[in-house]
Amino acid sequence: MDATACSRVLPHIKLRGSTLRDTNHTSSLPHRQTRFSMSTCCHLSEGSIRAHIVSCSNPADKQRGIVWGSHPCDPVEKRNLNGQAFCSRGVCIYPGTGSALESSSHAAEETVGVLLLNLGGPDTLHDVQPFLFNLFADPDIIRLPRLFQFLQQPLAQLISVLRAPKSKEGYAAIGGGSPLRKITNDQAFALRKALEAREMPVNVYVAMRYWHPFTEEAVQQIKKDRITKLVVLPLYPQFSISTTGSSIRVLQNIFREDAYLSRLPVSIIQSWYQRKGYISSMADLIEKELQSFSRPEEVMIFFSAHGVPVSYVEDAGDPYRDQMEECIHLIMEELKARGINNDHTLAYQSRVGPVQWLKPYTDEVLVELGQKGVKSLLAVPVSFVSEHIETLEEIDMEYKELALESGIENWGRVPALGCTSTFITDLADAVIEALPSATAMTTSSIDSEEIGDDPVGFVIKMFFGSILAFVLLFSPKMILAFRNHLL
Repeated sequence: MDATACSRVLPHIKLRGSTLRDTNHTSSLPHRQTRFSMSTCCHLSEGSIRAHIVSCSNPADKQRGIVWGSHPCDPVEKRNLNGQAFCSRGVCIYPGTGSALESSSHAAEETVGVLLLNLGGPDTLHDVQPFLFNLFADPDIIRLPRLFQFLQQPLAQLISVLRAPKSKEGYAAIGGGSPLRKITNDQAFALRKALEAREMPVNVYVAMRYWHPFTEEAVQQIKKDRITKLVVLPLYPQFSISTTGSSIRVLQNIFREDAYLSRLPVSIIQSWYQRKGYISSMADLIEKELQSFSRPEEVMIFFSAHGVPVSYVEDAGDPYRDQMEECIHLIMEELKARGINNDHTLAYQSRVGPVQWLKPYTDEVLVELGQKGVKSLLAVPVSFVSEHIETLEEIDMEYKELALESGIENWGRVPALGCTSTFITDLADAVIEALPSATAMTTSSIDSEEIGDDPVGFVIKMFFGSILAFVLLFSPKMILAFRNHLL
């Protein structure tokens, strides 16, 4: 199936040789690192269950049905009042008037759910290292050869420990944690209201890939609410194996193993970078920020996108680069239609590890632009719809400082879309368009060799592979390479 489809069902995820399948991977929680402090957990009165409770941060948030923040709490009383957020075990949903938890008179009605997928981020500095472990333990982030896949978690542990100190500095600089969870909750609330305005009551769920609320937690809430039709909406405009693909693979694993979920009609919006509403919203923000410069027509529009390893594109068929380039083209065409003809360029940021990533690199291009005499630059974080560490710290601090040191005198940055009304309206339209195509999710069969085909050969390969991997992983050169690229 075409990965660029805006609103289609995804019967299986496989992109020209990609490894988006469940090989040597489990979606269960025990292998994932998590951190609970006494301030973020409470004991329920019934039994000894420990629950991660997300509570309203202030009275204004309570009135809006927004939940955010964690603190010590009394025994939990679960409530589901119309228009209020319902939270359980870290999962926040925004129930509409058609919630399955309402009166039994509505039991036979269709109950629609929308599942928002996002990366997640550490809530506190103490969460940084386990968050990084979860990130690098994902086989769609670090793609090891089959022979060495048993090293996934040890390698993730090594990288997370080495990288945690620098990452903590970054999160400390933006307030001590990631704002991504709160912003995503706000977007969920706004999306529910936009759909209700179209007379479509829905439950909107938030599922993070690498931190709370995890995908598994959100899915359990969906099952508990007896949702009858689900739209999966990744908050990544462009499809990539490492973002949308990774989250969908987890969903496939969970749904395949559950009788109820395996029959649930699901529609997955794989990418939506080409939607008119998204393009117009991006153009609106760029046009507005250009007016803050004394000479708007002289400003270089600098699109900075999150990078991925080149091997994802060239070996696994990841469409991310093509979709990103098409996205930039569409945005610039929209700007030209408005009479804005500024020069522009695209670069990729946030590379990690001793491998080649998509080029050109953001830091290198900034230096080159300064050397070429560019004096005014407007940075546009094009692959992000929410503010987080890569916009607030990497772009606003690191890249801004580098740009000014390189000779660029006037710096500006377009904010992430967040809850921009035109953007949320377009997401609501995408959900409505996706619903008719919902069907039961299926997964592709594993087309790799099975252990049982040659057990002796498998044991031999594992034995010698372990020795080779140990030598390579802990050799002085390899450790130095990791330190140079990760620290």
